[in-house]
Amino acid sequence: MFSNIGWGEMMILLVAALVILGPERLPGAVRWTVDSLRQVRDYASGATTQLKQELGPEFDDLRKPLAQLNELRAMSPRAAVTKHLLGGDDSVLRDLESAVPDKQQLFGTSSGMPEMLAKPSLQKPLDRNERPPIDFDAT
Repeated sequence: MFSNIGWGEMMILLVAALVILGPERLPGAVRWTVDSLRQVRDYASGATTQLKQELGPEFDDLRKPLAQLNELRAMSPRAAVTKHLLGGDDSVLRDLESAVPDKQQLFGTSSGMPEMLAKPSLQKPLDRNERPPIDFDAT
């Protein structure tokens, strides 16, 4: 529940609670909050248990699509292609990766950019009424 809150944020909340509530009421407020969260968790687990008892085996049928959806959310594009298109065999992708040269070999720079883009070129400005060169690959 609080997985997105770091220690810094927790300290800020604690200091704010100390300022707002004061040192006398802060322990009671913390105790009330912990008890409320525990009670909500108990209600949720009780509702899940009751739903399992009432639905019986149909409850698992409801959970299967949700489990599949969570499995798909956790997949990377590579894992999805490997599982659904290649039947779990990623040897084709590994062979393809070994056949493709590294960026540094391909472009000759450590930044991965072509040398002509890494260094600004010193071209003369265009004369009046002169058309710029056309890059057929870009159009």
